[in-house]
Amino acid sequence: MEDGVLTTERDISGRSRAWRGIREGLLVATATLLYSLVRGLTDDRVDLAFENAERVISFQSTLGFFVESDMQAWIADNDVAINIVNAIYIGGYWPVLIGTLAWLLVRHPDHYTLYRNALLASGAITLVIFALYPLAPPRFLPEQGFIDTVAENSETYRNFTASPFVNEYAAMPSLHFGWILLLSIAWIAVSKRRIATAFGVIMPISMFAAIVLSGNHFIIDGIVGGIVVLAGLGIAYGIERWKEARRPAQPMFAAARAPSPHSQGRSGIELSDPARGTTPAPTAGVNAGPSHRERATLRQ
Repeated sequence: MEDGVLTTERDISGRSRAWRGIREGLLVATATLLYSLVRGLTDDRVDLAFENAERVISFQSTLGFFVESDMQAWIADNDVAINIVNAIYIGGYWPVLIGTLAWLLVRHPDHYTLYRNALLASGAITLVIFALYPLAPPRFLPEQGFIDTVAENSETYRNFTASPFVNEYAAMPSLHFGWILLLSIAWIAVSKRRIATAFGVIMPISMFAAIVLSGNHFIIDGIVGGIVVLAGLGIAYGIERWKEARRPAQPMFAAARAPSPHSQGRSGIELSDPARGTTPAPTAGVNAGPSHRERATLRQ
C-alpha cells in the first residue's frame, strides 16, 4: 500500500515539474517573440540609430573613455585572441543563459522565480530603451576604426544575427553582458561552491571584454546593461516581498503532544511522569480504586 502511495506521489511530482518546465518555456518564448517584434520599430529609424552612435562616441570622448577601437587594435592581428573573444561572445551567452535557468529550475526551484522575474523585468526595461533609443553597434562604423571579429571568423552566427529575429540596432543596453552578470549573481548566491564563485566573478568580466573587443558594443552599452539588470533584480526582490506580505499568517496553535511510548505501560495505559508533573486519569475498564460511595458502604 505504501509503495503505491509513494509511486503516485512521485508521478504527481514528476508531472508537476514537467508542466512547470513547459510553462516556463512558453513564457520565455513569448518574451523572445516580443523582443524580436521590437526590430520592426527600428527598421525605418536606421538613420537615427547611426546618429545615436555618433552621439555615444562624442559622449565617451568627452569623458575620456572612447577607447574601443584602440582595444580592438590589440587583438586585430592575433587570430588566437580573436577566436577566444568570439568563443566567449557566442558560447558564453545562450548556452550559459539556458543552462543556468534550467539548473535553477531543476535544482533550486525556490530561487528560480527570483532570477526569472529579474530577467523578465530587465528585458521589459530594455525593450523600452530599444524602442526609444535605437543604436548602431560599433561594428557598423568601420570609418571609426572598428572591425567585426565575429563576421570575419563566424559567418554562420553573423548570418543568424542578421535575420528578422534579431534587432541589429539595439546595442544599448547590452543584455549580452547584463544577463550574464545576473546569472553570475545567481551562481555566487545560490551555489556557495568555490568553483561557482570563481565562475561568477570571471564570466561577467570576460563577457564585458568580449562585447567590446568583438565590436558589438560600446563600453557605455555594457555599463547601462549592468544598471538595467540590477534594476530588474531590485524589481524581482520587490515582487517577492510583496508576495510574502500578501501571504496569510500561519495560525499559532499549541500542538497537542502525543504521550511518549516511555510513559505508557504494556496495556497502553498512560503512567505518571514525575518529571512532567502529570498524573494519569482513571481509565474506563481499569481498577482505579474504590469510589466515595463504595468507601461509605465498607465503613457500614
